[in-house]
Amino acid sequence: MNRRYVPLLLAAALAIPHAAAAQDMSQANSQPRIIVTGEGESAVAPDMAIVSLAVMREAATAREALDANNEAMAAVIEAMKEAGIEARDLQTAGLQINPRYVYPQNNDGEQQPRIVAYQVSNTLTVRVRDVAAVGEIIDRSVTLGVNQGGSISFTNDDPAAATTEARKRAVEDAVTRARTLAEAAGVSLGGIVEISEQAFTPPPVPMGQRAYRMEAAADAVPVEAGENTYRIQVNVTFELKQ
Repeated sequence: MNRRYVPLLLAAALAIPHAAAAQDMSQANSQPRIIVTGEGESAVAPDMAIVSLAVMREAATAREALDANNEAMAAVIEAMKEAGIEARDLQTAGLQINPRYVYPQNNDGEQQPRIVAYQVSNTLTVRVRDVAAVGEIIDRSVTLGVNQGGSISFTNDDPAAATTEARKRAVEDAVTRARTLAEAAGVSLGGIVEISEQAFTPPPVPMGQRAYRMEAAADAVPVEAGENTYRIQVNVTFELKQ
């Protein structure tokens, strides 16, 4: 055999298996399929509240305003710890020092805005792991000096069980949908070729932002936690049998 043809014969021999594999893949891809989307939900009562507490103090100088704010916020933090809130669940979320201006009027002779006071705001984020204690904590904090803004949201410390249940329901829903469509089309449902999921974790459910500028009520602030709903969506690809 002429040696010039040996490389060509070897290349042809190697190409045949690759061609056969490509043909098998092409046939697999041409197998009839159906893609369905299933959804599942699971609702669970929240076991943790995230509370935002803000203290604002005003004084003639920034130093005086900051000192007054520090004193009030220190009392709030101490009260949180006495109520059983751990240090890891207390976090300063913001500190602002702003001048307050008086702007010139047309008839007062002034030409430039004038600083008349300084306002200091300190915001504390509190994770309350005993939802039943939220109302009492808010009420106590207002008594101790919280006087601006604030919000409450309810969440779950570990939503794994709820998301697992939602995931199972989503897959069951996908299988049911696929069977219904296959029966309607007069074909049989085959095995699962591909499956993917998308989780929709709910944001902490906010309670209407309460203005803490009000006076503390005689009783604890009424709080209703409701439920958090976790939703899973799955995309499932099935083979179809003719």
